[in-house]
Amino acid sequence: MANAARPSRAERRAMGKSLRERCPRKSHAAWKPPANRADPVRLVEVGDAGRIPELVPLRHGRMLRSPFTFYRGAALHMAADLATTPATGLRVQACGDAHLVNFRVFATSERRAIFDIHDLDETLPAPWEWDLKRLAASFVVASRNNGIGEGRARDAALACARSYREHMAQYAGMHVLDVWYASIVAEELLRSLEDAETRARAQRRLGDELARSAAEHDFPRLAQVRNGVPLIKDTPPTIYHLRRMEETFHDAFHRYEKTLTPARRSVLDRFDLRDVAIKVVGVGSVGTVCAVILLMAGDGDPLFLQAKEARASVLEAYAGRSAFRNHGQRVVNGHHLVQSASDMFLGWTDGARGRHFYFRQLRDVKIKFAVETFGSAHMLGFGEWCGHTLARAHARSGDPVAIAGYLGGSDVFDEAIADFSVAYADQTERDHETLKKAARSKKLEVLVERA
Repeated sequence: MANAARPSRAERRAMGKSLRERCPRKSHAAWKPPANRADPVRLVEVGDAGRIPELVPLRHGRMLRSPFTFYRGAALHMAADLATTPATGLRVQACGDAHLVNFRVFATSERRAIFDIHDLDETLPAPWEWDLKRLAASFVVASRNNGIGEGRARDAALACARSYREHMAQYAGMHVLDVWYASIVAEELLRSLEDAETRARAQRRLGDELARSAAEHDFPRLAQVRNGVPLIKDTPPTIYHLRRMEETFHDAFHRYEKTLTPARRSVLDRFDLRDVAIKVVGVGSVGTVCAVILLMAGDGDPLFLQAKEARASVLEAYAGRSAFRNHGQRVVNGHHLVQSASDMFLGWTDGARGRHFYFRQLRDVKIKFAVETFGSAHMLGFGEWCGHTLARAHARSGDPVAIAGYLGGSDVFDEAIADFSVAYADQTERDHETLKKAARSKKLEVLVERA
């Protein structure tokens, strides 16, 4: 029996436009904390559950540095808040933690440098608005952190929302396969930089990264040969050996291999696992079980993999449970749906005590932007890049025609998102201040890293 005909492009666009009646575009501007809003300190403690106990104070310390670092670690807080905001009901494979630090350059297996979303630990099918609001608000919080004036901070959020809307309209006019083939090439983005000196410096750095082997670069920084044995260097509190976890990772690694395609597994089979160490990363991931794994295919031929614990997405309580029993598989599936190209060693497994993991290369031409140094012009341009990238990600798994029909051709929605971003940045600052008070009163144990 033939499948029922799908709605036409015109019908899907009209359906998206009709959603404005029950979810007006201007309604996205509002942010008012609900009367029963959870205490932000309590949510930090909820997020602490199941983490490595000795790293929990480090997590608190990183979140306390500034409202921006608090924001980066507070995906759970914002998920709870976003669930109370207007939404059209259209869903995509959401990133779940789409702040601006989560966008960077990395290389494909064909050695092309692309700009894309990096971490998808919280990925889950969810309303598309949630990702965009978290991303746009991050530009206001980050701009304030850099001393950028309020008007220009709002402009960065506005640029992000406008870029999302305009590029979603572009993807709505493309064939499905063309959307899936689309990628954002780093060299093209760099050529769009107006400042010649900044453009030249960025192009040189990209060229240097592509020209050298990531493993050769990382080995003297992360590892050393001791009595003829290659070992990962201990640099506590960020990299250290935790003997009680070594067996967990060895067992998990061998199960992870089985989730790779035979071709990828044949490459990995050329390497021997030599050492494993805990590696503390980011802000939101601090205290989860993350490790760096050193493999060797011979003298001078290393491979570093990263194993990251995959916990339940912060979106699950509000968007529904994952279809995957294993959260590592959830994350890997999200990478394949969201990214235009995924790491060749991306795979998943489970470990001891019910923990789930996913694996990928530790570093393969991954260029993280120093957003804490951005001025207003850089922030504005980066907002456009990230808005474009998020639109491409959402167009792959959602219905770009319906979303574009809802967004329309005017700036009504863009202005609403910019207003929301300013209001939510204010909320973030209040929550950060609440966390600081809890730390001063010793309600939270805090470890401050040396500069």
